[in-house]
Amino acid sequence: MGSACLDALAGTQRRVLGIDRFAPPHALGSSHGRTRITREAYFEHPAYVPIVRRALELWRDLERSAGRQLFTKTGGLTIGPEDGMLVRGALASAQAFQVSHRVLSAAEVHRQFPGLQPLDDMVGVLEDRAGVLFPELCIGALLARATSAGADVCRDEAALAWKADADGVLVTTSSGEYRGWQLVLSAGAWLATLVPELAGVLKVVRQPIHWFEPSRPDEFTPARCPVTLWEHGPGRVFYTLPDFGDGVKAAVHYEGKPVDPDQVDRRTTPDEDAQAADLLRRFMPHARGRLVESQVCLYTNTPDLHFIIDTHPVHPTQVVVVSACSGHGFKFAPAIGEVVAHLLAGEAPRYDLTMFGMTRFG
Repeated sequence: MGSACLDALAGTQRRVLGIDRFAPPHALGSSHGRTRITREAYFEHPAYVPIVRRALELWRDLERSAGRQLFTKTGGLTIGPEDGMLVRGALASAQAFQVSHRVLSAAEVHRQFPGLQPLDDMVGVLEDRAGVLFPELCIGALLARATSAGADVCRDEAALAWKADADGVLVTTSSGEYRGWQLVLSAGAWLATLVPELAGVLKVVRQPIHWFEPSRPDEFTPARCPVTLWEHGPGRVFYTLPDFGDGVKAAVHYEGKPVDPDQVDRRTTPDEDAQAADLLRRFMPHARGRLVESQVCLYTNTPDLHFIIDTHPVHPTQVVVVSACSGHGFKFAPAIGEVVAHLLAGEAPRYDLTMFGMTRFG
C-alpha cells in the first residue's frame, strides 16, 4: 500500500517522500511470496468488486509503463459446499456486478481441471478474469515509476512517531525528522505502533505458505490450472496457485497464530507443512509431491476482516490511515493508492468507503 500510495501521489506532481523500515520489495511483511491471487467474484463482500476492477486496469497500466509482465490470467475457482461461505459470497458479488462466471458441479470441475478433486457435495464458481500478480515485481515497478516522477524513498529507516499541527506534520524516524504538509500511514503489521487508537483492534498473525513439486506437472501449469480457493470445512479456507516453475503454492487462509511483527519465527513447523500437504492430498493429490520451499508472511487483521482506508479522526485533512488489509489486500494496491491521492486532495473517492472507516470499532 505504501508503494502504491507513493506512486499515485508522485503522479499528481506533488513532492513525496516514502519511508520504509526495510528495503522494499522485501520478505518481512505482507507483500511477498512471488505470486498473489487477484479475483473479481469477491466472496468477502460485493463492495470490493468495483475496486478490484479498477485495480486490474491500473496493474495493466503499470505493466505498460514498466515494460514487463506483472499479471498472468489463469481464471479462478471458488470451491466449496453450495450453501457455504465461499460459494454464497462469490455468487453474491458476481450477480451484483455482472461478473462473468459459471457454476460447475464437482464432476465438471474435475473433468475440466483434472488436477482438482472436489468432494461430491462441492460446487465451483469459475470466473475468467482471475489470475496471478507477481508482488515483488509489482512493488519494484511502483517504486521505479514513483521515483522517476520525482518521489524520494528512505529505506531501512523506521518511522517511530509523528505529530500534526497548524504547520503541517512532523515524522520522527530512526535516522532523523521530516516535515511535510500531509501524511499517509500505511505501516501494515506495524500500524498500531503509529496509530495507538488501533492497538486494541488490530491482530497481527503469522501465516505459513508452501510450494510443492507436483507429480503430474502438466496438470498444474498456469495454462491448465486456475487459482483456487477451497472451503474445506465450515468457514475454513485454503488456497492454491499454479506452478510457475517453482511448484504449486498452497496455504491456509487465516488460522495463523498472533505474533509480534518484530519477533517472527520465519521457519515453518513440521505440523504446518503437514497441514498444507494433507489439504493437497485430499483435494489436489497430484500436486502434493516433495515440499520444495516454505515461507512465512504476516496478516494484519481487523475484527471484521475488512480494510482500513480513512482520514484520521483528529487530523482529517492532514493524515490518512490505509492499512490493515486482513490478508487479502495486495490485489487492490494501485486502486487504493488512487483513493488516498483523492482523499489528500479533498476530493470525493469514487467508492463508498464506509465499511473501511477507522472508527467503526469504537
